[in-house]
Amino acid sequence: MLKTLSTVMLATFMSTSFANDESQMHGAWKLVSYEVEVQETGEMFHPMGKKPTGYVVFTPEQRVWFVLTGEGRKPAKTVEDKAALLDTIISYTGGYRIEDNMWITSVEVAWNPEWVDTEQAREFKIDGERLQVFTPWRVMPNWPEKDMTRSIVTFERSE
Repeated sequence: MLKTLSTVMLATFMSTSFANDESQMHGAWKLVSYEVEVQETGEMFHPMGKKPTGYVVFTPEQRVWFVLTGEGRKPAKTVEDKAALLDTIISYTGGYRIEDNMWITSVEVAWNPEWVDTEQAREFKIDGERLQVFTPWRVMPNWPEKDMTRSIVTFERSE
């Protein structure tokens, strides 16, 4: 009986805690860092520089807007320069839902047309005024020689 009561209390606490985490996501979050971790070696690198910029905004209506730009972007003067700017931006929007510690976006508009009409799942954790987001491990086309990597994106709540 005590074990059952403890299980019920723990489930209630976890459910309440999760509900609070979901509502805590609502609002604007400013980018603090964007790092990539190499699974095999643990190496960390900054694919968009040490001071990229960006925001993610979550609404209570379950919409998300995400934009991240690399450090030192400059206006493009040539077609080649314009094409190169695509390597220093990530941007998408769509509806989202929360499942456990996963934020899943049904992408409607994106800088990368391959993402449109897909679902992008991200693990997240909120610690006070910080939101940390982890992509799944995968081989990225930008650095395939590194094999399996994941992105770790950290935000602070914006005022």
